[in-house]
Amino acid sequence: MSQKHPGQMAKFVTGSTMRHVLVMTATGSIGLIAIFIVDGLNLFYISLLGIEELTAAVGFASTLLFFTLSIAIGFTIACGALVSRALGRGSREEAAQMGGAAMVFMGVSSLLISLAVWPFLRDLNVMLGATGQTLELSTRFLQIVLFSTPIMALGMCTTGILRGTGDAKRAMYVTLGSGLAAAVFDPLFIFGFGLGLEGAAISTVVSRFVMLAIGIHGAHVAHRLIHRPDWQRLKQAARPFFAIGLPAVLTQVATPVGNAYVTAEIAAFGDQAVAGWAIIGRIVPVAFGVIFALSGAVGPILGQNFGAHKYERLLTTMRDSLVLTIVYVLAVWALLAIFAQPIADIFRAQGLSRDLIVFFCVFAAGSFLFNGAIFVSSAAFNNLGYPTYSTVFNWGRSTLGVIPFVWAGAHYYGAKGVIAGWGLGAVVFGVVSVLVCFRVVRVLASESTPSEAEEAPTAT
Repeated sequence: MSQKHPGQMAKFVTGSTMRHVLVMTATGSIGLIAIFIVDGLNLFYISLLGIEELTAAVGFASTLLFFTLSIAIGFTIACGALVSRALGRGSREEAAQMGGAAMVFMGVSSLLISLAVWPFLRDLNVMLGATGQTLELSTRFLQIVLFSTPIMALGMCTTGILRGTGDAKRAMYVTLGSGLAAAVFDPLFIFGFGLGLEGAAISTVVSRFVMLAIGIHGAHVAHRLIHRPDWQRLKQAARPFFAIGLPAVLTQVATPVGNAYVTAEIAAFGDQAVAGWAIIGRIVPVAFGVIFALSGAVGPILGQNFGAHKYERLLTTMRDSLVLTIVYVLAVWALLAIFAQPIADIFRAQGLSRDLIVFFCVFAAGSFLFNGAIFVSSAAFNNLGYPTYSTVFNWGRSTLGVIPFVWAGAHYYGAKGVIAGWGLGAVVFGVVSVLVCFRVVRVLASESTPSEAEEAPTAT
């Protein structure tokens, strides 16, 4: 592939920031929501088997798998930030070196984590409150899926490289292809081969291999942005990668820590409550997938403009992202409230499980106005050299914004109180994170010098 002019490589440094935000978010959300829809179908298929313990088992397993997913997301953020900054500076060779090093760091880290967690799967499920048959089923599901974590992580890393270049379409193909593969294999393994919950786990593994294959094609074959690094290049890349990646991982792990506490609290109300929470966990990413995608979409736009010293575009990108968050969440919240009962019907939810789903759709879904603000602010902190701020706000939200609220809700209002507390905790941290984020961007703009602006690559 021929070398491109720096301006062509850094596509986000000119043009409407709102257009960039919309295009990157739309393409990112298509692939992401496809995966989440398939994930929801997975749970729907399991619910058709008519065994409540199976649904609860998926809920416990998903809570633990969310930790490994969050670690991969954190390192993907680092990959996208470094690739986009290098392209913003006009250095394609540096971007390819960073891409290759990121793949190595991602693969080794995720493999070590899987090996470390494997002996404790049953104990971790017990800590979350799983008992009896539910405990056995959840542990078995995890035993099948866990060692495909490095495959999933490497696939996600390729999306970071592709988003860093601004190739939103190929990044979308990675996640969309994985989702379509799972859509095909889920019913085949669960019903066609009669494997039930184990079939769902096998389908998950196969879809992850599909994700990696598509990602490698886009990042390496199409863009040539994965160069095999030697030892010297790995050492050079390690410091900037982990300087962003480790705080980003800590940031991402905060959410499953908070969710684990919610799961443990809600488990006290029985398998119906856990099943309801598991279903809410499938509704959230499908309904708010655009917001999840927005946090990933904003990063490369900020990274390229930061690398090119286009500080005024950082402010407009943040404003555009928050406007999109508010409009989208209000629209989706209204739809969830209107269709709360039919949504519960889709999952054949009964009793307490149904009550929790309806309560979330009508009331707690509104909390994503503030969760979305945290997502966008975190993307800015991670890509602008302030990853510690992202860590602080996300851990604050997942501890101080979850534990006291959820505990009080459970104590005074039962299972619905748990969901209410989980939602209310986002308010303070969402507002403060946005205020701090705009302050950081203004400080960066004020510290820029005329010579920096002159050195920035210009698009043609």
